[in-house]
Amino acid sequence: MSRRTTVLRSQLVDGLRRPRRVLLMGLAMIVAAFVTFGTVLAARSTERTVVADFAGTPAAVDYVLGASGGADPRVLAAVRELPEVAEAVARTSVGTQLVGEPRPITIAADPGTGPLATVRVVAGRYPSADDEIAVTRLAVERLRLDVGDTTRIEPPVVGGSDDAPDPITLRVVGVVDAPGDGGDTAYTTDAAAVRLSDGWIAQIEVRLAPRADPAAALAALEGVTGGTGTDGQGPTIVSGEETRQAELDAVSDSIDRLFALVGMFVAVTVVAAALVATSTFRIVFAQRMRQLALLRAVGADRGKLLRALVAEGALTGLVAGTVGVTVAYLLGLLLPWVAGLFGVEVVAPGHPFGAAVAVVLGTVLVAVTAVLAPAATAARVAPLEALRTAATAPGSSGVGPLRAVLGVLGAVGALAVAALVVTRLPGTEPQAYDATAPLMLVVLSGTLGYAALVALGPLVVRPVLAALGWPLRRLGPLGRLAVGGVGGAPRRAAAVSVVVALGVTLVTGVLIGRASLEQVIDRELAGRAPADLELHASVDSGVPLPSGVLDRVRAADELTRVVPFRATSDVRVDEVEFDGLDTVDVDLRALTTWADFGAAAGDLEEAGPGRVVLLSAVARAAQVTPGDTVTLTRGDSSVELTVVATLDNTPVSAGSIIHPQDLDRLGLPAAPTALLADVAGDRDRDRTAAVDALRAAGGPDAYLTVLADGRDDLAGSLDRVVGVMLSLIGLTVLVAVVGVGTTTSLSVVERIRESGLLRAVGMSRGRLRLMMTVEAGLYGLIGATLGLLLALPYAALAVRALGANAPVTFPVGQLFLVVVVLATATAVAGLLPARRAARVSPVTALAADG
Repeated sequence: MSRRTTVLRSQLVDGLRRPRRVLLMGLAMIVAAFVTFGTVLAARSTERTVVADFAGTPAAVDYVLGASGGADPRVLAAVRELPEVAEAVARTSVGTQLVGEPRPITIAADPGTGPLATVRVVAGRYPSADDEIAVTRLAVERLRLDVGDTTRIEPPVVGGSDDAPDPITLRVVGVVDAPGDGGDTAYTTDAAAVRLSDGWIAQIEVRLAPRADPAAALAALEGVTGGTGTDGQGPTIVSGEETRQAELDAVSDSIDRLFALVGMFVAVTVVAAALVATSTFRIVFAQRMRQLALLRAVGADRGKLLRALVAEGALTGLVAGTVGVTVAYLLGLLLPWVAGLFGVEVVAPGHPFGAAVAVVLGTVLVAVTAVLAPAATAARVAPLEALRTAATAPGSSGVGPLRAVLGVLGAVGALAVAALVVTRLPGTEPQAYDATAPLMLVVLSGTLGYAALVALGPLVVRPVLAALGWPLRRLGPLGRLAVGGVGGAPRRAAAVSVVVALGVTLVTGVLIGRASLEQVIDRELAGRAPADLELHASVDSGVPLPSGVLDRVRAADELTRVVPFRATSDVRVDEVEFDGLDTVDVDLRALTTWADFGAAAGDLEEAGPGRVVLLSAVARAAQVTPGDTVTLTRGDSSVELTVVATLDNTPVSAGSIIHPQDLDRLGLPAAPTALLADVAGDRDRDRTAAVDALRAAGGPDAYLTVLADGRDDLAGSLDRVVGVMLSLIGLTVLVAVVGVGTTTSLSVVERIRESGLLRAVGMSRGRLRLMMTVEAGLYGLIGATLGLLLALPYAALAVRALGANAPVTFPVGQLFLVVVVLATATAVAGLLPARRAARVSPVTALAADG
């Protein structure tokens, strides 16, 4: 048997003889694989949740016909006859109102079941006949309809006919969950909806047969539709993937920023895995110095010993990676159920087999990378070390020249990359800004910074320990021993503290990012929904509210904080016209959302007579900034106003917001054209009652928008995305706490003789246990301090790099709680090792060789 095999076999036998040590070493790698694959699953779940919330086209759709111009029933019938097509459904909707009541209702088409369904039946059944409908959950409240009810709708006016057709009677047979439930929608079969719309089909969604060739299917679709929609030949044909991506892109650039953040977490957790593994291997090999020296003494050269140690690390990585990925996968399958317990809906991450294999192989690679440096150091052990009475080599307290140079280079590189990010930060109004590259540079800078911290850790720990340990030294001998235990092995203290520092940095970064992004979200919601309800006299802008409407609304007990305003679409800003945007005189200060409005530039507090607040897009088109003067023109009237602020999201589709006096100067009549109002209550039934009251006050011709529904949908979707991302905090803390627990457990073995000596000179088990627990807590405090020192600037840089005009917000209370919790968690992680050390008798400890 070769010496190489003998050396490797000796390592495996030693592992079987000391299962506790192997378990602790493997535990660190299991956590590393679990965190990495868990982050991948979280990223997939985040993306699927966002797509499910914001993309209206089901994932099973392979092709969409007529999205840009519609289609007709003949095309639908021909498509359904194709052998390559498994299913084809028509999407269309028609708006009308209930007979005798000013309640609008939209009848939409959906199959109700199967892969192409967008609704889910929660009560009753799905319609199967032309006179049957299923209403949404919210429509049960808003339209006063439930399973078993019969209602009549006004027939939609089609073809310009002057005849008055009879009302249509419909029976409610089911209640469904539907995306974007506005409380005024009912669903039926596509055949019934197409008849109601007089044959109009907005688009046809096609799902191919399982074994259909996509190219052949596309050719067949083009054959029956008469073309691809170009030059007026047939309806357009677009792939489902392109359609879903277009829908997602249309939502917001912030989704891409969120995905970039998730990618940043993946990169950083890999760094965490490497740090935990390196620290573990270094301590384990240090504890085996006598055994390794014996192998050197019997003829094992350094190369064979190094290869054996690396093979041991690779095997550990393979087993631990498989276990970690399996555990993360099982928990990923439970994610929707667990989130549902807290009222949050997330989509399962699916079955990313390729990613699982990649993570296992990556874990092996990380293990090999992590074991190289400790193995190289261990392989250099002199054979004479076998004559020592202790199994462990004395810990080095300094930093070698090479390590010092690498640390300095890492620090300089981190500063240089951070400076590069600063030069690429967007201005207050970013245009076509891609946050991915700057965020990845932030990760690179942070990685270099942590590499420097790992290299220079023993030097950095000393001043931090001196500051944090000063109060403990004043508490007596136990405090001095605890501080001395940490300071006596600065390399060990640095290895543990760096892992904790990484956890604190990630947690702090998420908290700062969340606090900062919450302000952006609040600003977005304030612009989209400045109040709960909005009432216009007509769909057309500028039509005054009928006489008495405002008084009736203010007298309604169901409504509160009524803010009337005027809106007109015929005002030009510096001769620039904007379709779909109004000039309004809404009083932002009178709204409950006033505190959430944040100016992209300038100061909203300065708004008043002679001043104007512009939508950012309008300001860019007019080439003006706060402080400039613009001319607003309406017909023959014009006013010169000073721009005081710009908003990325203005309320009520406003391009410009001016004072009522200035709108008077433009010749607009004094009567309000619209109003905003809040619901006097927090329950769904209160909102329904407020909607009814506002409809009754506005009359049958008024146009009512329930802004609160859209606000809740957007807020709920963003909360789900942020919730999935915040779940990464738990994984990060797990890295830190398990790293501390593992290192502390291993250090108990390393210091068993020291513990025995303390017991021999009279220290009780309780005081020894307390001393080691305090030491573990000190690791947490040192790591938390280092983590905060690095997290604060990096978090601020990451928020700025997002390009979302987010103000950097530091949640001081939460950050303080992080420090306390991490210190407590690391102290608790040291409890079990401390109890084990305290149980060893002095005689046994003094006789042990580790």
